[in-house]
Amino acid sequence: MVIGIIIAIVVIIILAWVLIYNRLVHAQTDTDNAWSQIDVQLQRRNDLIPNLVNTVKGYANYESNTLQKVIKYRGQMVHIDPNSSKSGVTRQQMMNISNQLTGALKSLFAVSERYPDLKANENFKQLMAELTNTENKIAYARQLYNQVIARYNAMIRTFPNNLVAGSKFTKRDYLKAPESAKAVPNVHFGDFKN
Repeated sequence: MVIGIIIAIVVIIILAWVLIYNRLVHAQTDTDNAWSQIDVQLQRRNDLIPNLVNTVKGYANYESNTLQKVIKYRGQMVHIDPNSSKSGVTRQQMMNISNQLTGALKSLFAVSERYPDLKANENFKQLMAELTNTENKIAYARQLYNQVIARYNAMIRTFPNNLVAGSKFTKRDYLKAPESAKAVPNVHFGDFKN
């Protein structure tokens, strides 16, 4: 009878350990999947940029500095593999480069305001709409990634999960906004009159 109770307790402990381990594996997989969603959207943006740059080149001959920044940051993004330890680039560093590319794209969109013909170009309008949509998807994917990371990090730190997690399941870092994005914008209305 005592041996039967001991065996039942051991079986319950083993089953609990297996269930917790499997939940941790699923949570870890969810974090990797959330990151891959960001990666997919970054790739989509990288694929759209050459078409946008070529469209703008035809209209904005004097805006080469802005175009060069877009091309430079896109080139950096294309050559980064955040899933490879060989690249030496962390996910956060990749997001910092992505933020610089987003800033360069905003400058490029601002350039279009000076060129009415470019602004009216259907190809440019379509590319701008697709890039804006992609930027929104990137922002959403970043938010989702941080939510999944929060859930995963909480899971590996709570009892009894932390007993099973050990060193195999390690804390993941959140994606953070760059310090420049946290600065309060300085808005001047100049000589605005009613």
